[in-house]
Amino acid sequence: MQINTNTLAMHAQRQLEKSSNSLTRTLARLSSGLRINSAMDDAAGQASASRMDAKIRGERQGLRNVTDNASMLQVTEGALAKVSDMLQRMRELSVQAANGTLSSPDRQALQAEANQLLQGIDQIGRETEFNGQQVFSQSTTSLGGDADKRAVMDGLQLGWLEASERRIKQFYGIQGDGATMTVNLNPGTPGGVLASVSYGVNLADGKSVNLSLNIEMADFTPANLPNGGSAPFYNDRVIAHEMVHAVMGRSMDFDALPTWFKEGSAEFIHGADERLAGDVAGGAANLVSSNSLGGAWASDSAHYSVAYAATRYLHQQVKQAGGGGIKDVMQALNGGATLDAAINSATKGKYADESAFITDWTTNGAAFIGSMDLSNADTGAVGGADADGGTVLTAETALDDNNASLSGANVLQGFKLDFPDIAGATGQNFFTVQSGSNAGDTLQGSVGAVNVASLGLQDLDLDKLAKFAIFHLDQALDYVSQERAKVGGMMSRLDSASQNLQSSTENASAARSRILDADYAQETANQTRQSVLQQAGTAMLAQANSQSQNVLRLLQV
Repeated sequence: MQINTNTLAMHAQRQLEKSSNSLTRTLARLSSGLRINSAMDDAAGQASASRMDAKIRGERQGLRNVTDNASMLQVTEGALAKVSDMLQRMRELSVQAANGTLSSPDRQALQAEANQLLQGIDQIGRETEFNGQQVFSQSTTSLGGDADKRAVMDGLQLGWLEASERRIKQFYGIQGDGATMTVNLNPGTPGGVLASVSYGVNLADGKSVNLSLNIEMADFTPANLPNGGSAPFYNDRVIAHEMVHAVMGRSMDFDALPTWFKEGSAEFIHGADERLAGDVAGGAANLVSSNSLGGAWASDSAHYSVAYAATRYLHQQVKQAGGGGIKDVMQALNGGATLDAAINSATKGKYADESAFITDWTTNGAAFIGSMDLSNADTGAVGGADADGGTVLTAETALDDNNASLSGANVLQGFKLDFPDIAGATGQNFFTVQSGSNAGDTLQGSVGAVNVASLGLQDLDLDKLAKFAIFHLDQALDYVSQERAKVGGMMSRLDSASQNLQSSTENASAARSRILDADYAQETANQTRQSVLQQAGTAMLAQANSQSQNVLRLLQV
């Protein structure tokens, strides 16, 4: 027996320490609820749980971010709803102002209310804020684009083209066949060609192909709607002239026609007494003889004047023969006849062909011009007072722009129009939502500008241009509706993101719990076991220590 080294006590002590340590860890787990209280418990598990905790906390903050942005969009949508109501009220005022029974003071009173509503829209766009930040873009770029181009486009879409087609169909009896015509707004140079129709020629039938209506912007401003341009040669008259070329180009063998007939017909549709009055100053006889219909076309004012007068003379000769005037010639050409045959048929044989008519015009043209009243208000247009004994058609009323349908892009029956896109790109107020725990977990959104300029309503005129106001208010309402739809879509997207974050957080928390949280059933059993072992170890250590007392008995003998 040894007493120097008590191996039994050492063994009992080691076992007691082991059970004590195990009991300590178990008690720590039971008291904290965590299986891993230090990296020593499970180094890999601790690392995984730490990453999951970062994800969970980031997604919880992302959820709050999403909620905040959803609140901002609710404020935005509420403001847009109010703007929409104000635009609806202004449209109602515009419809009321378009009523012909109202006087100018009545319409000015409506304009005063509209002005207040416009100021209110500006105020909403400027003062709508969330957390001290403006929610709308402050851009003033108009959705209608450049002011001059917009005015010309308004004239084309809201009166000039439609009135021209209607007048050509009524007095010439011809119409386009549905071909596409491209509208170009060219920079041009001041004093140049105001407008033109360019085209190719179909060699099979002589019709015009690849039609383009070219507007020289330098000469089409100021727009001065509804007629456009400056008196007396308003822009609508210029467009009517070019539309005659376009319609004739698609309804007959246009390539075979002489220039005097093409240009004379184009001038006659709106009248050219003002031009003729200036060119006849040197005497009608000199004008006719110096600008022969059968000669070369010089594209100067005198040639246009003579062509106009000759076409009006032909119109009179057809009527004197019992026909309907120039309309009979046009309809014959539309049916496939040559100009010779059309003139012969329309005048009931008075002229065998174009050459016979030119001979008569050369002889009697000066006298016919002398019989024309070039000083009155009537322009000499077909169907007017001078040419046909109808209503006086002045420079302003030659084209009835006020009865246009105001239908926008689809304004013609005989052509498919391809208008240029002049709409301005309204500024956007962009924002980013950090919707997750990672750097790339973001959502992008934007809100456009809402102010009078961006809505294209800065020139809203209920007094003189009420029908135009209706059209532009419809455009503004469409824009606001699109913005509301965009905001609504973003709100739905944020709602989906919110639900996804809640689900992801829940799943990540469950995964972290399986790694990190203590199993109380298991840990309670361990605690009971370790307590028993600790008590047993304590007892065994005491017994091991008592073994050395046996040595003393040997020494007492």
